Amino acid sequence: MKERLADSSARGLAEAVSRAVGDGALPGGTKLPPVRSVATELHLSPSTVNAAWQLLRRAGTIRTDGRRGTVVATPGAGGPGRYRAALRQTSGFGLDLSTGVPDPRLLPPIPALYGLSPAPTSYLDEPVLPELGALLRERWPYPAERLAIFDGAMDAVDQVASALLRLGDLAVVENPCFPPLLDLLEVLGVPVIGVGTDELGMLPGQLEAAMARRPAAVFLQPRALNPTGASWSPSRAGALAAVLAQHPSVYVVEDDSAGDLASGPLCSLGTHLPRQVVHVRSFSKSHGPDLRLAAVSGPATVLDPILERRLLGQGWTSRLLQHLLLSLLTDPASVTAVRAARDEYARRRHLITSGLAAAGIALPPGEGLNIWLPVADEQAALLSLASAGIGAAAGTAFAVGPAGESHLRVTVGLVATDHAEVATQLARAAEAATPGIFR
Repeated sequence: MKERLADSSARGLAEAVSRAVGDGALPGGTKLPPVRSVATELHLSPSTVNAAWQLLRRAGTIRTDGRRGTVVATPGAGGPGRYRAALRQTSGFGLDLSTGVPDPRLLPPIPALYGLSPAPTSYLDEPVLPELGALLRERWPYPAERLAIFDGAMDAVDQVASALLRLGDLAVVENPCFPPLLDLLEVLGVPVIGVGTDELGMLPGQLEAAMARRPAAVFLQPRALNPTGASWSPSRAGALAAVLAQHPSVYVVEDDSAGDLASGPLCSLGTHLPRQVVHVRSFSKSHGPDLRLAAVSGPATVLDPILERRLLGQGWTSRLLQHLLLSLLTDPASVTAVRAARDEYARRRHLITSGLAAAGIALPPGEGLNIWLPVADEQAALLSLASAGIGAAAGTAFAVGPAGESHLRVTVGLVATDHAEVATQLARAAEAATPGIFR
């Protein structure tokens, strides 16, 4: 690599590695030496090598491969991420339950945009619409030191994670976990520690064990955990807070993606640990995916630098869309529509889980759009459902670490009719096994 390094900066090293990959000197799958070894060999600082590796990760040239460490990416392996790659294989079904999206027929009607005036017309107006900010603070689960609006939950999580984490930091996540979060942390070069969950969310005992590895951040879903549907009880939230209170330098990022579709009360560890918690509340599933809006609270020490950096680029989230959200949150017809959708999703989930229970498959309590279906064999279950014209998401996309029991993530919130028949097909798929190969 020395002979290729014309510039001893991070960009120069990244370009040298890219050339080596391009001409085949570093084929896909090649394990790269540790950062300190590269720094010593090339007479560079470890921080320079770290920065170069970060550039290469973002370009998709290298990736983190579990215990193997950092490797050269195989062409085509970067792709759209584990979740989108899984969804590519589930298109074309008469009933596609793989997506995790809300039923568009249950979304509140969008008011006419011309009815939202007067809208701010200056670059100097407040980034958060004052009326919306006041309403959100009234409805927030704890007093928020800072409140901001981002372009959806994953935009918020992306910007917060990018600000809090550095290459090589560890992060704790739920297992199973929302796959785009795993993809995001991989791009940032942040290895994850998966902590088990039950019907009440992350297990405090396993979290305590994971904290011994000194992670920099913990990522949690308070309600309707995607994919299982688990929601915290007050006692579970208190137990998790008790563990995290022993680690005051570790930040907690909460993604309340279910929003107003969750039946339980608003819940946040910010009630216990306001100096450590960044709370993200999404309105996409409840009020419309194309709104791309999420509200975020957190300590000023965390959010202020992010918002200052944002002013140099995007600046703010459209105040016109914020006006639209304010209207949806206060209009009586919209409020009624969202509540009706919440109840209908709960009804659909209950009908499917009751049908599964009758077939001998008892699922733990949960809420939201999805169920986490245990199956004997993942591929056999997917094939069984496909033969019935039903799509589902493979559980491996949601798993952290070595494969355990097989599951499918099934978006039962999209099952509007024929619940008994769908439950029968799901039960049949759960028992399906891959036939043996005769020789």
